[in-house]
Amino acid sequence: MVMIAAPTVDIEKMGQAARVASRQLATCSTNAKNAALLKIADLLEARMDVILTANAQDMADGRARGLTPALLDRLLLTEARIRTLAADARSVAALPDPVGAEIEGRLLPNAMRLSRRRIPIGVLGVIYEARPNVTIDIATLCLKTGNAVILRGGSETLRSNLALAETIRAALAVAGFPLAAIQYVDSPDRALVTQLLRLDRYVDMIIPRGGASLHKLCREQATIPVITGGIGVCHLFVDASADLPRALAIVENARVQRPSVCNSCDTVLVHRDVAAAWLPMLAERMAQCKVELRATGAALDLLRDAPHGAEVVEAGPDDFDQEWMALILGVKVVDSLEEAIEHIYDHGSEHSDGILTNNLAHANRFVEAINSSAVFVNASTRFNDGGQFGLGAEVAVSTQKLHARGPMGLEELTTYKWVCVGNWDIRP
Repeated sequence: MVMIAAPTVDIEKMGQAARVASRQLATCSTNAKNAALLKIADLLEARMDVILTANAQDMADGRARGLTPALLDRLLLTEARIRTLAADARSVAALPDPVGAEIEGRLLPNAMRLSRRRIPIGVLGVIYEARPNVTIDIATLCLKTGNAVILRGGSETLRSNLALAETIRAALAVAGFPLAAIQYVDSPDRALVTQLLRLDRYVDMIIPRGGASLHKLCREQATIPVITGGIGVCHLFVDASADLPRALAIVENARVQRPSVCNSCDTVLVHRDVAAAWLPMLAERMAQCKVELRATGAALDLLRDAPHGAEVVEAGPDDFDQEWMALILGVKVVDSLEEAIEHIYDHGSEHSDGILTNNLAHANRFVEAINSSAVFVNASTRFNDGGQFGLGAEVAVSTQKLHARGPMGLEELTTYKWVCVGNWDIRP
C-alpha cells in the first residue's frame, strides 16, 4: 500500500536540483539513457502489484467522490495498461536520440563552418490531471532527450503517481542517474502549482495537460513559456463521395474506442446528398454502442424519423463547442465541403479533424484549409497520438503554432544551438 505522508514540498529547492540535474543529463550518452529507460520498463513490470494496489485506492476514492466515468477511465491502470507503459518505455529506448544531431550545416564564404545542433530544452514543468500513464510517458521522453522534469499530477491520482514516481526513482538509482532528473510534487496543495508556474529561474517550459481551466491558469499565471494543447473538439466530415460502410466504422472507432481521450471525435458532419442514406445507419450503430446523439436541423429530423433505438437529443446552442469525453456525438447535416470547413473553423479547437471521401480534390481542399495539429483523410482521429505516429510516446498534443504542433515527441523536447568552427578567425 502506498502511504501518503504529510509532505513538505520546497518548490524552489526542487527547481535548483532539477537545474543541476539537467546539466548532467545534457551530456549523458545515448547508451546510458537507454539503459535507464529499459530499467524503468523492467521495474514497471516487477512492481505491478504495488502500482495496481495504489491505483485501486485512487479508483475507490474517485468513485466515492463521484468522478465521471470518463475521468475514472483516465484514472484506471490495469495490468495490460502497465505492460503497455513498459512497452512504450522500451520503444522510446529504441528510437534515435535527437540530442547532438546536426539539423543543418554549411560552409560560410569566409571558410568558417556553421551548423545547428539539437540540445535539450533544460528543465520542464508538467502539470496534468487524472491520467497516471502521463507520469511514465513524460519521464521516459524527458530522460531520452536529456531534460530534467518536475511533475505535478492531479490529487485524484496521487497514490498511483507516487507509486510510479518511486519506480522511476529506483530505476534512476540503479542506472546511476541523478534522482532530481525526474521529480514529483507529492502534495495536492494547489498553491504549489502557482509556485511552479513562476519558477522561471530554473524551469524553461511549462506543459499543462488537462481541461480548459488548467490551461487558462497556466497562461495567466506563468512567468515561463507555456505550451498548451490537448483540448480536442474533433470532427469528421462524411463527404458525398464517402464509402458509407467504411465511414461508419471510422466514426465508431473515433467516438467509441476511448471516449475520454482528447483525439476522440465529438462531431460528425454529413453531406446532405448522403444524409438520408447514412444517418439511419449511424444511428443504428451508435445505439449498439450506447452513444447519445446530439443533432440539429435536418440531422435531427432524419434521426428522429428512422427506427433505430438510439437516444437522439436536440443539440443545445453550445453543444457543438463541447469536448464530450463521453459516449455522446454531435451530428449536423451540411450542404457542402465549404460549409463543413466553416463549421470546423467556428467550433473546432485545431486538435484533430478529418474528411471521409473518395474525391481527391475534396481531400486536398480539406487538408489545405484545415489547420489542426493533425488532419486526416479516410482515417480515425484516434491516430493523433505519439505512439501511433512512431514517436514512442508524447508529452502532450500541442495545438499551438509556435515551436511544436501535434504529438510532442523527442524532437519537440529539444531546441538547438549554433556551432561555428573557424580557423583562428577574427571579424573584419
